[in-house]
Amino acid sequence: MNKFLATLLISFSLISFPSWAADFKKGVFAYESGDYETALREWVPLAEQGDINAQTNLGFMYSEGQGVPQDYNTAVKWYTLAAEQGGMDAQTSLGWMYKMGDGVPQDYKTAAKWYTLAAEQGAANGQFVLGLMYENGEGVLQDYKTAAKWYTLAAEQGFEMAQFFLGLIYLNGYGILQDLVYAHMWLNIAAYNGYEAAAFNRDIAAKQMTPSQLEKAQNLARECVAKDYKGC
Repeated sequence: MNKFLATLLISFSLISFPSWAADFKKGVFAYESGDYETALREWVPLAEQGDINAQTNLGFMYSEGQGVPQDYNTAVKWYTLAAEQGGMDAQTSLGWMYKMGDGVPQDYKTAAKWYTLAAEQGAANGQFVLGLMYENGEGVLQDYKTAAKWYTLAAEQGFEMAQFFLGLIYLNGYGILQDLVYAHMWLNIAAYNGYEAAAFNRDIAAKQMTPSQLEKAQNLARECVAKDYKGC
């Protein structure tokens, strides 16, 4: 399981079940110290009573084989219970399981369904992967414009892979008008955030730009970072 896509939820707050917060916290502390046995002991009863956070965490532990034998089928079980209650992280992780065929038959349409639900709640990794699925036509009709929409939403949350792919969309003019200035801006930002392939592609864009375009792109990148990537 790609750990970037399967987010372990270790929030200290329990919005739906505040009386269970103490037991949940015990599980968090145990997990963070590597005591998976205690984490499981605290979280299993909560998960069986319907706690979304505990269900999501159990899904992750079974998908990774942490404290239990790796078991994708059981991971899917817990992710599904949490996802059906609206758990954003569980929806994202369940989408990944269906996309990869881990614990379930590979099913891009079902993967896209869960990623859409997570993306609509604001999950940056869900938005990014949904963008990829629209770009590649996996489980949805290929649609570069919609891919750019989801990449943009994730990029504005600082998600460097989305910033990179959005830069490529602008560089190649897929679904939107080619714009070397914005291509360079997003690729420059992705490189700044540590995405190595971005610098190479940024330099490809730069070779096609005039000095004034390059200056504008660099200024926009600085402004975008200063605005925390919003409204760029």
